Amino acid sequence: MVAPAAALGYNGLIMNAMAELTVPPRAVWGAEVRATLQLAWPLILTNLAQVGLGATDVVMMGWLGPDVLAAGALATNLNFAFAIFGIGLVAATSPLIARELGRRRHSVRDVRRTVRQGFWAAASIAIPIWLVLWQAESILIALGQEPRLAAQAAGYVHTLQWSLLPFLGNTVLRNFVSALERPLAALWAGGFALLVNAMLVWSLMFGHFGLPALGLPGAGIGTTLTSCFLFAALAVTVSVDRRFRRYHLFGRLWRADWLRYRQIWKLGLPIALSLVFEVGFFNASTFLMGLIGPQSVAAHAVATQIMALSFMVPLGLGMAATVRVGRAYGAGDWQGVARGGWTAFALAMAYACCTAAAMLGAGRALVSVFFVGGIPAAEPVIALAVTFLMFGGLFQLVDGGQALAMGMLRGLHDTRVPMLVAGLGYWVIGLPLGVLLAFPIGLKGVGIWIGIAAGLAVVAVMLIHRWIVRGRLGLVPAGPTAG
Repeated sequence: MVAPAAALGYNGLIMNAMAELTVPPRAVWGAEVRATLQLAWPLILTNLAQVGLGATDVVMMGWLGPDVLAAGALATNLNFAFAIFGIGLVAATSPLIARELGRRRHSVRDVRRTVRQGFWAAASIAIPIWLVLWQAESILIALGQEPRLAAQAAGYVHTLQWSLLPFLGNTVLRNFVSALERPLAALWAGGFALLVNAMLVWSLMFGHFGLPALGLPGAGIGTTLTSCFLFAALAVTVSVDRRFRRYHLFGRLWRADWLRYRQIWKLGLPIALSLVFEVGFFNASTFLMGLIGPQSVAAHAVATQIMALSFMVPLGLGMAATVRVGRAYGAGDWQGVARGGWTAFALAMAYACCTAAAMLGAGRALVSVFFVGGIPAAEPVIALAVTFLMFGGLFQLVDGGQALAMGMLRGLHDTRVPMLVAGLGYWVIGLPLGVLLAFPIGLKGVGIWIGIAAGLAVVAVMLIHRWIVRGRLGLVPAGPTAG
């Protein structure tokens, strides 16, 4: 490891530079690959565990039949359309902590300020989201959904929505341990939560262990209790583990720090809007499927759930890229910025080739997992979901590309332009194209999926271009938030 410049005299600086020059480039890149993978794999598994919470609910909804699955899909998408804003907002804590640790490796007070105000931001956004989601049935009817499905979906939302605050709190703590490059703490909590959620949802939906069979609302209660468990488990870990407890994250939590609170909003608001554009794009596709029919909604829900599980790997690599790039950015190390970004990007592209092959070659096997029991009414849904998944396989590369480019640019605190790119690609190009192909041209669900692919491709190309341009211009000085 090269010693910090501040600790060296003139001769030490010369020796340090010579040591860097004598390191073979292949070894430098190899070290970056190892560092990225060491950080990314716990993040990936934690992401899979968290998406597995939703996948567990979807699988069990499928056991109750296509109509219940369709209502559950509408509810899940509506809830997530609003929750993602909060997730994006508190995501600002990761690049803020990473840059500070790159600037001062042993910083404590500044890191603690960011985490505490991350909790404040989570609380301040959760309350208005709860108020909006309480009107779930009216919102779904206004969006053209069948009243019967809207009523079922609202019953689920009214128990699921309370999971938001503990989930956002857990997200802040995840960003904290990840920026410290110790993400295993969050992985253990996420793994246990997956088991807890499966047991709670199964018991409350179907009435096991003496509990009432609540159907969809039972799934929401189970997921809310699981989110509370997730936050509590990670909160206890960071309070007692010697690697984290010196930060005293929960001491004087009630004290306001308006400067850092505003910084989180300044950096996090564009991230939140970018995610809203992206997730809203997919949610809009679900509502468009509802205009086609319940079978299309159910098939779309299954295909997108498989896509979401697959997406957790490039998402985890993107989160690792944010930390690696952010630390190098804080240290003013341009070469480190480039290595951190491109290494994660190359790993994501290799993975995308594998998942594309799986979706194109084994689509029916993947879809059938969601329909055990041989329900005859499910066969048309299975066939339609397999068709949708084929399109999902075709755009794996661009989906992974846009996720990595977003993470790389966040490490540079570059969030405003990516927000505009997301709005353009998803809502100006992708969604109108999908509507055109689905309804006037008559391709129905297939047309919507073509629009999804086009939107992702536009966003991926434009974000990667921005990363390349910033690299050529050397726009990576450590300092104020970039735009």
